[in-house]
Amino acid sequence: MLNPFKRLFELYWRFLVSPEKYLRHIGVVIGKNCFISTREMSGEPYLITIGDNVQITSHVSIHCHGGGNAIRKQYPDYDAFGKVVIENWAYIGAYSQIMPGVTIGEGAIVAAGSIVTKSVAPNTVVGGNPAKYIGTTQEYIDRNMKYNLHCKGMTKEEKKKFLLSLPDEKFIRK
Repeated sequence: MLNPFKRLFELYWRFLVSPEKYLRHIGVVIGKNCFISTREMSGEPYLITIGDNVQITSHVSIHCHGGGNAIRKQYPDYDAFGKVVIENWAYIGAYSQIMPGVTIGEGAIVAAGSIVTKSVAPNTVVGGNPAKYIGTTQEYIDRNMKYNLHCKGMTKEEKKKFLLSLPDEKFIRK
């Protein structure tokens, strides 16, 4: 039976500290100035490296192993792993899955809900299941600059007041 103090200590790290602090605690190597909203990491978090200025949004899962149980009937000691590297200035959208052995290149964007089964080149945008090339980061910037509202750094209240004052044509429409 687990010691109640040890259980409380684990609960503290799992739920009461920031996701970034928790991930560092379990062994993920994280660079400077990152924004991380997920706690969903592989059982081998020490195989994950995250660069500087990376944003990983909510419910992203990063995996360093998989599929072993199906093979263990034939090879009982089977275990295979892949390191995951997320390079500087990368962005990973909500609910994405990053599979073993993948590198997300510098400045790359992974669209929300993507299943990334292959490495992503620097400065590219990928999305889908499995994630496929959509374009370059520069193409993404060029398409979306008209929607830039320059409100980064505003307080929540300032941003709310500002956004609610804008006409509909200022917002992204699909």
